[in-house]
Amino acid sequence: MNRTPIRIFDTTLRDGEQSPGATLNFNEKLEIARQLETLGVDVIEAGFPITSKGDFEAVSAIAKELTGPIVCGLARAVPKDVERAGEAVKHAKHGRIHVFCATSKIHLEKKLRKGWDEVIKISVEQVKHARQYVDDVEFSPEDGSRTELDLLVEITQAVIEAGATTINIPDTVGYTTPAEYGNIFRYVRKKLPIIDENNIYLSSHCHDDLGLAVANSIAAVENGARQIECTVNGIGERAGNASLEEIVMALRTRSDFYAYETGIDPSKIYSTSRMVSQLTGLYVQRNKAIVGENAFAHESGIHQDGVIKHRETYEIMNPQEVGIPSNKLVLGKHSGRAALRDRLTELGYTVDDNTLNTVYESFKQLADKKKNVYDEDIEAMIETALETGIEADLWQLKQLQFTAGTNAIPTASVTLTDTTGTERTEAATGDGPVDAIYTAIQTITGVPAKLLSYSIRAVSEGRDAQGEVQVEVLHRDRRVRGRGVSTDIIESSAKAYLSAINRIRTLDRREEVLVDQKQP
Repeated sequence: MNRTPIRIFDTTLRDGEQSPGATLNFNEKLEIARQLETLGVDVIEAGFPITSKGDFEAVSAIAKELTGPIVCGLARAVPKDVERAGEAVKHAKHGRIHVFCATSKIHLEKKLRKGWDEVIKISVEQVKHARQYVDDVEFSPEDGSRTELDLLVEITQAVIEAGATTINIPDTVGYTTPAEYGNIFRYVRKKLPIIDENNIYLSSHCHDDLGLAVANSIAAVENGARQIECTVNGIGERAGNASLEEIVMALRTRSDFYAYETGIDPSKIYSTSRMVSQLTGLYVQRNKAIVGENAFAHESGIHQDGVIKHRETYEIMNPQEVGIPSNKLVLGKHSGRAALRDRLTELGYTVDDNTLNTVYESFKQLADKKKNVYDEDIEAMIETALETGIEADLWQLKQLQFTAGTNAIPTASVTLTDTTGTERTEAATGDGPVDAIYTAIQTITGVPAKLLSYSIRAVSEGRDAQGEVQVEVLHRDRRVRGRGVSTDIIESSAKAYLSAINRIRTLDRREEVLVDQKQP
């Protein structure tokens, strides 16, 4: 069967980052972009350059470093947006500017407050403007799924004649259904032979407000779309975007039905999902398709019996195909570096010797505390090691003591060491042991931070499972996340808070350097 290639346009770093609480810093965006290149995505929408200096710098850095995928910057149909996006992607080996303008009746009347002729005029002008920077220009009629079909045809023809090479028809608010959405693509192609004659890419961009984003995306492909816009783990505005891993594996698993293929390396799906989840702070729900903790788990006795006899009785995919081991790895304190490296490779991570040594030391310490070390434990260690490379460990936790209980005043004594090895100890009281610890850490570091959120979960199973704590703190109008992992929940809490403090100090130091560089 001849298969039609489908481009995967990943917007995790743009639309995905717009998820509340998922803001990424410069280094985090660069790490994810590198992973997306390894994953095999065709287009990376790296950001919205006009929105901030940080977003512009991240898009520029990604454009300069990555050589495989197309690197794209988003822009409204506004001259300054297009200019900023053009500057951001000018060093890309393959650069694209993605211009958008609202076209639905409700958006024209209630948001833009512009007439139809004016919308066509500014869209055409800014597509032409974008072509001055790059040869590859994508145009999106925002809220396209709620735009009248004949108007959609009119603006599509106008921007193609102006130089657009990809036309994205987005279901911006997740309103449409597969039959409706597929018909939009079929209708536009029928009315505009110029699309096929000039090899113009039609693209889908679906939101999941009704839980139909993946189904709608596939319906678009069945009716002529050759690019799908999606995000890792399906993150994005409101209920999120179409999920990259679900689309890729649907086309791959049902290759008997769909005559399409993507360039995604499925073995990297799980490790990419974990990285995005960790760096954005957005957990993947347990029953999430493909990458959820329960995606390949069986509890029912009937299911277990079937899987033991023949895996495919209840598993339509091989978990190893997406980078998930078929069984839990049990490692103990007698395991060596070679075994650990092999396991990391199976989990989809490629690490250098320094990172391996860091993870191995953590592994040995954990193996002394608990009988079995599971895959989830190992993943938590590698994620902690990767985070260490992103932020400076200005302070490290050396010792922690606390008292708490009924009719007792919660008290904590904390000892930290700085980069010079100098130790400092402070004691404090609080509403509970965690509050007392955080007060002592603030006193030692001199960094005031208001705790906004605190969450805790078990990394693996059993009574000796590691506990992962994530916190979000506020420091000078800046929200910063921190994470800590330990078999001791109180220790995890301290590490998470200290991680946030270290990140604050790292960001402060960068700003101080920038100020110094600007001094005459």
